[in-house]
Amino acid sequence: MSTTADKLAQLEKRLALAAEPAGEAGIIKRAKKGIPSARERIGMLLDPGSFVEIGALVRQPGDPNALYSDGVVTGHGTVEGRPVAVFSHDQTVLGGTVGEMFGRKVENIVNLAGRVGCPMVGIYDSGGARIQDAVTSLSWYARMSVAHKQLLGKVPQVSVIVGKCAGGSVYAPTVATDTIVATEDSYMFVTGPDVIRAVTGEDVSIDELGGAFSQTENGNIQHLAKDEAEAYAWARSYLTFLPSSCHEVAPIVNPGLEPEIVASDRELDAIIPDSDTASYDMHEILLRIFDDGDFLEYNGQYARNLITGFARVDGRTVGVVANQPLVLAGALDARGSDKAARFIRICDAFQVPLVFVVDTPGVLPGVEEERIGVIRRGGRFFFSVAEASVPMVTLNVRKAYGGAYAAMGSKQFGADINLAWPTARIAVMGPQSAIAVIGRRQIEAAGERGEEVRQQLVDYYYDHVATPWTAAERGYVDAVIQPHESRLQIRQALRLLRDKQATDLGRKHMLMPI
Repeated sequence: MSTTADKLAQLEKRLALAAEPAGEAGIIKRAKKGIPSARERIGMLLDPGSFVEIGALVRQPGDPNALYSDGVVTGHGTVEGRPVAVFSHDQTVLGGTVGEMFGRKVENIVNLAGRVGCPMVGIYDSGGARIQDAVTSLSWYARMSVAHKQLLGKVPQVSVIVGKCAGGSVYAPTVATDTIVATEDSYMFVTGPDVIRAVTGEDVSIDELGGAFSQTENGNIQHLAKDEAEAYAWARSYLTFLPSSCHEVAPIVNPGLEPEIVASDRELDAIIPDSDTASYDMHEILLRIFDDGDFLEYNGQYARNLITGFARVDGRTVGVVANQPLVLAGALDARGSDKAARFIRICDAFQVPLVFVVDTPGVLPGVEEERIGVIRRGGRFFFSVAEASVPMVTLNVRKAYGGAYAAMGSKQFGADINLAWPTARIAVMGPQSAIAVIGRRQIEAAGERGEEVRQQLVDYYYDHVATPWTAAERGYVDAVIQPHESRLQIRQALRLLRDKQATDLGRKHMLMPI
């Protein structure tokens, strides 16, 4: 009969095997690829020394050659002191492919995150389904996806893609988690180049098909990181802006900073160009109206005509949706609408107030936009704003024309407080388009003086129609303020709205445009 000492020694031996299940071959494989181990990756994400592994001794029963971990490491730790559940694929064990015990481990940690009410982070580097496990692998993909689905809108879920994410592995990040972060050398696709070539005859490179740059341009990746260290840093920062669950609020960081108007506030008074057609960088405004200029951009490399991201007001997290005049003059398009809708839904799910900063000439016209569904995709944007129940504050800094006026946090769509600068221009359309419609006969009747009359009509439109005064007179704008007052006015508005209560509409859910 073995002694207690023997049993303790056996435990140490098994844990040592579990720590490097593929042994020397696994170490050599990682060295050739220049990648960290699954546990090292978790250590880069979490607070130092906080990781507690769950299921280290799990392996496929009935197979004497089965390796510990079955291709995935699971457990929990902390990010900035708050609990986080995590799993990380192990490329050295069957390529990180999904088998039965792999699936059981992931399902277990995802369910644990749901019971505890803490964020779930997955680190992906997997070849997809385990072919030799046949339908068993597919069934566990389905079960893992269902487990992730149960957490949507309940706790933040982040997928960090640091290598291969192929086949079935792409569905959990793209369908059942909130946010995807990927490194530049990673890639994701449902079907690889070899299979595509065999089935369709198409010849495509792996980078063209599913490289991180391509998938970011497609809108499937919310942040493209240079390397793993940057990816984990971004994921950590993202989690600090969100609550641990939908039943909590995000951490408060340094509230009450700069209670009076400061020099950076005064700089806002000169930031809008005198020419209505001149552009400027919206980031210059955002850096001055939020705490410490702290802004984490979300989907920053996609649909750059619209800016989305997280900031803080009075130490509390807000979600920001702003037009970018440097790109497409800040017009709304199909891709930007998808971007905004996704972001607004995340903020609304986790009780994060929204701040809209508006300078848009309207919805981008064009045959291509209509072809790719700007009506339906723009409808998602409209729907997300109208359904949101969190506090909403809107700041109109320049143009707010047409349907884009409504989508960008108009009072009629549910915004609580609407502010405008004296430079705001709120109207059905811009002056050139408007005069072409309503002034056509006057211009034609003027003959040789047609251009002079057209310019007079444009000037009149600027001075008497496209102004903030009409909107203010009718109560569509609550106040016209000096630009340098913006930061403190937004702070006061959000303090007022802190206890805003959502209205129960008594239905299971609305039907959104899909």
